[in-house]
This record gives sequence, C-alpha cells and structure tokens, in this order.
Amino acid sequence: MPTEFISLTFPNASTEVNPIPGAGIDPAYLVRYARTLDDYDFNYTLVPYDSSSYDPFTIGATIAAATKNLKIIIALRPNTLYPTVAAKALATLDQLSSGRAVVHFIAGGSDAEQAKEGDFLPKDQRYARLEEYIRILRRAWQSPEPFDWDGKFYQFKQFSNRVRPVNGTGIPVSVGGSSEEAYRIGGALADIFGLWGEPLKETKEQIDRIYQAAAQAGRPDSDRPRIWVTFRPIIAETDDLAWQKAYHTLDILKANQARISGGGSQSSDGKAQVQAPTPQNVGSQRLLEIASRGDVHDRALWYPTVTATNARGASTALVGSPQTIADSILDYVDLGAELISIRGYDNLNDAIDYGRYVLPKVRSALQERESKGPDSA
Repeated sequence: MPTEFISLTFPNASTEVNPIPGAGIDPAYLVRYARTLDDYDFNYTLVPYDSSSYDPFTIGATIAAATKNLKIIIALRPNTLYPTVAAKALATLDQLSSGRAVVHFIAGGSDAEQAKEGDFLPKDQRYARLEEYIRILRRAWQSPEPFDWDGKFYQFKQFSNRVRPVNGTGIPVSVGGSSEEAYRIGGALADIFGLWGEPLKETKEQIDRIYQAAAQAGRPDSDRPRIWVTFRPIIAETDDLAWQKAYHTLDILKANQARISGGGSQSSDGKAQVQAPTPQNVGSQRLLEIASRGDVHDRALWYPTVTATNARGASTALVGSPQTIADSILDYVDLGAELISIRGYDNLNDAIDYGRYVLPKVRSALQERESKGPDSA
C-alpha cells in the first residue's frame, strides 16, 4: 500500500510552545485546521484522548462534516466506553464520514491517569481487556444475528447491532505500544500498529517483533499490521536554520516545563531543578533511555525534546530542511513504515509547511522509485 500521512487534530490555537491557559474549543480553528490537512492531502488525523480533555467522537464528527477525504482516527480507552456502545458509535461515525473512521486503542500506560476515570486494573489486565474489547467490536460489526458474550471483562446477552460500517465488515483497528503485550495483541489483531519515533535500528527491531507476533498468531505476511511511526519535525529553509529553530524551541519547552513542574526553579545552565518521575509506560522509558545515549541519531532524529518533556507522548523530533526531513522519512519507509505521523510545535503553520514542502517530496521520491522498479530504493 502507498505511504500515507497522519497529523494530530488541534481544537484551538494553543501549542506546547505558546500555551493558552484555559483555552476551549475554537470551532472556526478546528474546521480550518482539519480543512488544511484535507487540502494538503494528509490522509488521516488522530483525535487524541485524555481524561481531562474533549470527547473525541464529537470532535471527529465535526472533522468529518468539514472535510472530504481525511480519515478520522478516534483514540479510545476501553475503560471509557462499553464495547457494544463503541461498536455503534464508531460505525455511526463511519457512516457519517462515508467510510473514513479508524479507531486507535490505548490500553493505558499510566495507573494514575487510568484511576482518574475509575479504572484500577493493573497494566497486564488492561491489555487482556483490550484484546477482549477488539474481539467484541469485530463480532458486533460482522455478526448477522444477536449474540451473547461471556468473557472475563464483559458479559452481555443477545446484543444485536443494526449500525454497520460502510464496508459491511469492519473499521480499521490500530494498537500502539512498546511492551511485549502490545506487540502480542497488536500483532495478532491490529490492522495498524503505532510506534513513536526511535532510531532506525530500534525501530527495525520493534517492527520485526510485531511481525513475529503476527506470524505466531497465524497471520500471513499479506495480512500483517501496517506500521505507523510518529515524529515532531522542526523544519526551516536550510538545515542550519532548522537547527537554530530547534534550539529555540527547546529553550521554550524547558522553560514551560519548569513552570509546570515546580515554580520555575532553574540551575545556572537553564535546566529545571525539579526531577520529574520516571514514566510508567514502556514507550516513554525507551525514549528516555535512547536520549541518554546522545542527542542526534541517524540522519536527523533529535532527542533533547524527549528529555525536556520527560517523554510525554510522541516527542522525538526530526530537524532539517524539507529535503532532510523527507529523506529521513524515506529511511523509515524503507524499514516498512507505511503511515508517517508528523506534527510540529507551531501546529497549524507547521502542518501547512509539511503539506507544501515535505509531503510532495516524499511522494515524488516514492513515485520515482516506483517508475524505476523495485530495486531503486
């Protein structure tokens, strides 16, 4: 399948480098942002989930109404919505968007975050629940007859679903993570598997592990999960200008993080004095361990943004000119990544720059390779 591009959805103009305290949804901004992605031929947008933030389904429906081609990825934690309800909600969005709905599952990497919404299962059981959840969704989307379910986490009698996905069989399911349980469940059940940006060597190891899990589940090579890798590109006209921009962005991230984590106390070199706790999720732990080995990896993968934010979510940057960013993305395409998620720190303007200067270069290079044959990579 062709390489496709993803960007996160933003409901207002607040950013990590220029936060707007207490900002609510700005409907005009949300529509403008979504249409920008659509106009610049991004393929997907991810609608994120947080215990204290907006309802992804409502945001997703708004995006669907404002766009023509953009696929909407709804981030969903199983503890927040019963699976029979989720099956209908996702299929409803799929119908409203003429078949553009996707679901990205978050098992939950933080006990504290899960507890905020009443979920006290330990992490291993959260993954077991996710596995059961996905199986129920697929059954609900496909079963022509009412069915019962008597599982460890869910039980119901004679559920009947009259809300079907547009294709009649299902909606693409994405799973992410870097733990063995994530590999196992995603390899066995996911259509898409999401990874955060790591160096090429480590990314290849993770892809191999996912494919191994898929094979162990009996899936043929033609049915393996598509690989999704996420980056935060920092782009400028030249490499030198991009690095200047990167260090300026880093200074702002550090200052903002210092204010968040304890009154802005800093040492003489500008580093925050307060030591943030080690994240519980494996993905963030991996990013921090890689960051401890050095700032720059491979062609342009930059890790100080990881340490500045304590690996809060997808935080690895690619730094360079449009050509350098495009070449770096192609390195991951060559590993097997089919979906590339890119979002910056100046959300709307970065999305426009990516659409104007990066996506066309990547697609042009891939078309040129295709015209020359399979050995041209």
